[in-house]
Amino acid sequence: MSQDTLVHDDDGAVDPNLPPDPSRRFWVTTACAVGGVAGVATAIPLVSTFSPSEKARAAGAPVEVDIGDIPVGAMKTVEWRGKPVWIIHRSPEQLAGLKTQDALLADPDSKRPGFTPAYAENEGRSRKPEIFVCVGICTHLGCSPTAHFETGGGGGMGASWQGGFLCPCHGSTFDLAGRVYKNKPAPDNLEVPPYQYLSDTRIIVGVDEDNKA
Repeated sequence: MSQDTLVHDDDGAVDPNLPPDPSRRFWVTTACAVGGVAGVATAIPLVSTFSPSEKARAAGAPVEVDIGDIPVGAMKTVEWRGKPVWIIHRSPEQLAGLKTQDALLADPDSKRPGFTPAYAENEGRSRKPEIFVCVGICTHLGCSPTAHFETGGGGGMGASWQGGFLCPCHGSTFDLAGRVYKNKPAPDNLEVPPYQYLSDTRIIVGVDEDNKA
């Protein structure tokens, strides 16, 4: 697969009335988010889908996403409320790697409030183990991290690295569940947005038990 494969789909937008983000998230500006979308276009491996129209994005409409075409070990990017949302199809090896990282993480159980819905307060931070959904914006100053899925010490990530994300601005690192490592500038794990499954191969981002369309 080409690293820059783009899949365009204008059928995913739903036009609802959603409540605003929690107050602690207002620092994530539109400018940072739009810049982050451009940055993740070079992440590996990658399938990008920018689904809703400009009007729907401005309204904060939920986005329906086909996840059936994401290869194992790959990531798709969509845009929701001007933010990049990453959807990763984790392999069994990547899921096993998560179990080795708890001692190295600042909040391995995602107990800090505001960034993890109740249904994602688990090791994989997901509704289903293999599919991980998160907002691709660092919780430090709103930069967009880059994907480093290779394990081991390549790229200066350290021998214990099991794949994840590096924020190049100030060096925060996150594992493949978006959990931040200890002693990094980012104060919290990456945000898990509201989302639900519509079928085994399709999700909707922006709607969940507490955020109705």
